[in-house]
Amino acid sequence: MSFSSDVKEELSLQLSSARHCKLAELSAILSYEGQIIHSGEKIFLKLQTENLVVARKYFTLIRKTFNINSDVSVKTNSSLNKSSVYTLIIRSASEVTRILQATKLPIGPEDSQRVSPVVHSERIGLASQLIIQNACCKRSFIRGAFLSSGSMSDPKKAYHLEIVIASLEKAEQLRDMIQTFTIDAKIVIRKKNYVVYIKEGSQIVDLLNVMEAHNALMDLENVRILKEMRNSINRQVNCEAANINKTVTASSNQMDDILYIRDTIGLGDLADGLEDIARLRIEYPEASLKELGAMLLPPIGKSGVNHRLRKLSMIADQLREHKEEKSHDN
Repeated sequence: MSFSSDVKEELSLQLSSARHCKLAELSAILSYEGQIIHSGEKIFLKLQTENLVVARKYFTLIRKTFNINSDVSVKTNSSLNKSSVYTLIIRSASEVTRILQATKLPIGPEDSQRVSPVVHSERIGLASQLIIQNACCKRSFIRGAFLSSGSMSDPKKAYHLEIVIASLEKAEQLRDMIQTFTIDAKIVIRKKNYVVYIKEGSQIVDLLNVMEAHNALMDLENVRILKEMRNSINRQVNCEAANINKTVTASSNQMDDILYIRDTIGLGDLADGLEDIARLRIEYPEASLKELGAMLLPPIGKSGVNHRLRKLSMIADQLREHKEEKSHDN
């Protein structure tokens, strides 16, 4: 199973005890996935999903909230993956009306689709603000939105959570609702749909908490901790490698300067302190400044060693300049 499926399975087991929260969750599900089917004088309410646990949640939510048992059918999708499609239908016009009135949902005539001369379907419209006034109802609504239209990437690969919605108005409503929990949700257009998405790991953790997917939250946090540890170790390794390269380069330059002095004027004419550090650097080319300082009698600190090596570098530069001047004169 994918991480997204695991999240939905966990959410499918969440059933609010308060009726107003059940209505808010149903409002999201019906608003995003519900269809009203008109067949002659008959009216049906239809919900479809390819996820068995989501279908089970739809059925349970309607039964627990309204004491209505919907008809459930299963068909094999004609596409290449041959996945199953679960369809829930409520055939009683009075029960359909009762559900729409309780969830305060209008039918959206602008999404009407003519199936035949006597059969047509209509999308359900925007959820009412009256149904999502409380913070607990907002949580339930967002949970219903994710169950019906959401997905999430495997956090081991990438941080990305999205909910795909057919209407801009509905997408803006959901984005604004998520933002009330200080989560930075955004909207992007993909083909004919509007995608409410979150890409930052900590923000996805916050949204899982809002939806009460606590097991998925802990799994995601574990992945984030491991990733951060790896990144921290990589940064330390890179930093240490950079320091080693810097030390090796500095030591190589110091050796070049000292050897040039030795081969040009010899080390014996240098001041005692400079001669001592020069001979130690030749003998111990890989030693750190601290280690070189500890070998001197009396020992000196890193800054003292660095000061003497800089003096040697200046002497070498002066000798090189003097040699260039002589060559130009000749």
